[in-house]
Amino acid sequence: MRVTHLSTYQQFGGAAIATGRLHQALQKQGVQTTLLVGTSARQEQHKNALDVEFLANNFLAEQTAFGRFVAERLYFLPFERDRSVRFQFSPAVFGANLTFHPAIQQASVLHLHWINFGFLSIETLRNLFALGKPIVWTLHDQWAFTGGCHYSRGCDHFLSHCHTCPYLKKPHERDLSYRIFEQKVRLFDTANIMFTPPSRWLADEAMRSTLLRRFPFTVIPYAIDQQLYCPIDRAEATAFLDLTPSPNPTAGPPRLLFGSANVTDTRKGFRYFAEALTLLHQQRPELRPEILIFGKGRSYLFDELPYPVRQLGMLTSNDEIVAAYNAADAMVVPSLEDNLPNTVIESLACGTPVVAFRTGGIPEMIDHRQNGYLAAVGSAQELADGLAFVLTHPNLNALRLNARHTAEALFSEDVVARQHRDLYRSLLSES
Repeated sequence: MRVTHLSTYQQFGGAAIATGRLHQALQKQGVQTTLLVGTSARQEQHKNALDVEFLANNFLAEQTAFGRFVAERLYFLPFERDRSVRFQFSPAVFGANLTFHPAIQQASVLHLHWINFGFLSIETLRNLFALGKPIVWTLHDQWAFTGGCHYSRGCDHFLSHCHTCPYLKKPHERDLSYRIFEQKVRLFDTANIMFTPPSRWLADEAMRSTLLRRFPFTVIPYAIDQQLYCPIDRAEATAFLDLTPSPNPTAGPPRLLFGSANVTDTRKGFRYFAEALTLLHQQRPELRPEILIFGKGRSYLFDELPYPVRQLGMLTSNDEIVAAYNAADAMVVPSLEDNLPNTVIESLACGTPVVAFRTGGIPEMIDHRQNGYLAAVGSAQELADGLAFVLTHPNLNALRLNARHTAEALFSEDVVARQHRDLYRSLLSES
């Protein structure tokens, strides 16, 4: 059995990180697996993973891959409502034909992940499906069953037929989303695919959709190396990040952590976190947390927060990431829509409770008041209540232990890899 995973990126973005972790977990189980990445090695920060092949493996291929990415964006440009949705909608018009790539030809099973931004198009997906190999597709967002958006933002047109899309400048009955949806109807008409969404929420959304309701689904969560992502001494974590000049780092202030690949992404909800901090400051003036933020970008709201802010920037090593979680009393995830956020998985594995909105797959990860706190989506007041809950909890160690136990039960490399291995075997026996 030989499995080829397909992903636009190796390390950029949550879907890519989850894909790489699955690839490594399967290798530890003895599965022969290759990760085929649409970008070039020079664009990725981590290049030492085993059995990773880059489609853009020379100068000409790099230019071609970049050209497909630019062509995708330029194609969508006349249709976009405004700049805020520019990377939230993928028309999938341009993509690489991988039919004759050795990693595709040699594979027993093809496992699709996040394949947008010029890596695969609807047409080149059709070519892969025509090979007749068993196809597994891990849904990292809603794109596969919509007319182009990655998250529907409350729109339910995908349940019948996409049209009048809120992402478009001139939405109407037969707009771009309608046409892309029609292309996907034809794409999936004769396809044979096993979908493996990592959350029950995303599975339910997909199974209600017109495009995917006829397909089989099995929910398999993301995996994480819990030898690497684990609780460490808080003093060691704060010293590693140089957070506290005091000779006794454990006596430092309580800390709240927020992180995202792009801090300014409105879907990640930083503005609600800022509102919650203002409410916390007004209602609980005795609490004086320090705010830690990691990720790309800087929000104008940073300067308006009532507490000191430490920007950690882009955390590029596992040691930095683990230290950030362990230095914090709570991770804050005010996402308005999300599938199964890596930040929640990583935080729980490090024994750090999570305060988050009750949205997407997040309620499947957090037991309210046991390993974190769930707030109503968009309620800054409930988010502030959650922050106060953690900061004033009489037994923070109990929350930490519960968080770690949750990660061990749900996101173990061994458990997740075995589920995938057994699925691959069953598909091969059927074929």
